[in-house]
Amino acid sequence: MFELKNKVAVITGGGSGIGKAIAEVFAAQGAQVCILELNQKAAKDTAQALSNQRLLAKGYACNVAQQAEVDTVIQSILKKFGTIDILVTSAGIAHIGSLESTTADDFDQVYQVNVKGVYNAMHSVIGPMTSQGRGVILNIASVASHVGIPDRFAYSMSKGAVVTMTLSVARDYVKRGIRCNSISPARVHTPFVDGFLKKNYPGREAEMFAQLSQTQPIGRMATPAEVAHLALYLCSDEAAFLTGCDYPIDGGFIHLNN
Repeated sequence: MFELKNKVAVITGGGSGIGKAIAEVFAAQGAQVCILELNQKAAKDTAQALSNQRLLAKGYACNVAQQAEVDTVIQSILKKFGTIDILVTSAGIAHIGSLESTTADDFDQVYQVNVKGVYNAMHSVIGPMTSQGRGVILNIASVASHVGIPDRFAYSMSKGAVVTMTLSVARDYVKRGIRCNSISPARVHTPFVDGFLKKNYPGREAEMFAQLSQTQPIGRMATPAEVAHLALYLCSDEAAFLTGCDYPIDGGFIHLNN
């Protein structure tokens, strides 16, 4: 079950965090993985680590906020592999701030990566997927698109847009063999979390990590691998009847915190 053999999967932000975990799980299930990553070294290192005797993972340096860059990389992938079966849009940035403290530049930066970046990736693959009559798109949203989280104004805006873009694409292309869903994680223990705690709470990292973990009713953060396993199911043939939905993976955060 959940085999991805002979499938080509493009993963934005696949060089770290959730995207990297998804790339690892997909490769383990037989997918040809193509990683789009702003950091060229991260793209190359992750691809090299995933390559084996059967599959040669490919890493591409790409700023998802730039449509021309995304188009160029997608065309290179199509030329090399002939198809793109799966797109996962995991590239994104965080921002802390209320409406009042969020500057116009902050807002634009979050929009360019988290919203425009998802649009650019979907826009580049939708034509080829439509032509081949099949395809799966999975967008990474957030629980911030469902509930109010303090000081996450721009980030919540961007992830709300991801969910509604997902629903729109699912509706428009359901008759053309393309499925489109999204995942909304709560807090996930990624290198970003460790860096955030080190920067903002020096000497109190363990204390603050415990506090953040307890905001999930289940009592801990998710692991990137747990999110990746949900992504695997939603992108597999076993999920062929699923489209147009957002799937929280949140340790009870949305419904059990009230």
